[in-house]
Amino acid sequence: MVNITAKYQDLICDVCGKNLEDFFSTNKLWFTKMHGCGNDYIYFNGFTLAIKSPEQLAPILCDRNKGIGGDGVVVISPSTKVEARLDMFTADGTKATMSGNAIGCAGKFLYDNRIIKDTKFGIETVSGISELELILDGNGKVVAVCVDLGPAFTRPEEIPVNLSGEVIVGRTVTISNQKYEITCVSVGNPHAVIFHDDIDHFDLHLIGPQFEKSPLFPERVSLEVAEVINRNHLRMRVWERGAGETMSCGTGACAVAVAAVLMGYCNMDEDITVELRGGTLIIRYTEETVFMTGDCVKVFDGKVEI
Repeated sequence: MVNITAKYQDLICDVCGKNLEDFFSTNKLWFTKMHGCGNDYIYFNGFTLAIKSPEQLAPILCDRNKGIGGDGVVVISPSTKVEARLDMFTADGTKATMSGNAIGCAGKFLYDNRIIKDTKFGIETVSGISELELILDGNGKVVAVCVDLGPAFTRPEEIPVNLSGEVIVGRTVTISNQKYEITCVSVGNPHAVIFHDDIDHFDLHLIGPQFEKSPLFPERVSLEVAEVINRNHLRMRVWERGAGETMSCGTGACAVAVAAVLMGYCNMDEDITVELRGGTLIIRYTEETVFMTGDCVKVFDGKVEI
């Protein structure tokens, strides 16, 4: 399952401090557990290891009772376009296109492991290239990351959603015989946003799967339910496609901020605090792009036997 390239053998011993024999064992995988705002992932270093079938590993490793536990598996590897590439698989094994929190933690991973020495660089994903700026504390430790996630897409065919019109803003739709007012946005992946006065009692575990699997969304969808506190403060919960309700979702927070601007609740090109169950993210939506700033935390390194 694991193959090691000779080019990086010295890097393994130097950076990771691991026994090289463990890397040659075909059933042992070194990983790093990280989270951004409570959105947790299992990271593998694709610069030193070739991970086969990560989509099959994800459901096993992400199981919170029988595995490591996580919202997904992330493989960070070399890129031919920028400094690194990120491939992510959700807890059900689906290949994901974008995750703001996963990208932010990947930036810390690359810097902490001395794979990249700059504090500004790019990471390639399925959805394109995201530019990162690492935020260091006084001791030079990465404590937060600002991610440029690129432009928000609002046309139905770009999201995609099977509805007509130029944009889907405050549109009434019927899902499982219930009517909802939704705003649809893509930030490299599809989102539907519902604004609600009491998100804590919103039945997300029932309604989330109904939206995710609705024929209205040909590539499935993540559902966010959001509450407006004021023009610079939102609260939200999220049902992520392929993962269920999570503590946080970076692209979901971006989608909520964009939707709030489109609905007239917040202002464009201003910092918007988005409060999630796992913490807070700062989102700024401009005409050109969407910026997400949030924490990135290393939980632990470990070795798992497959």
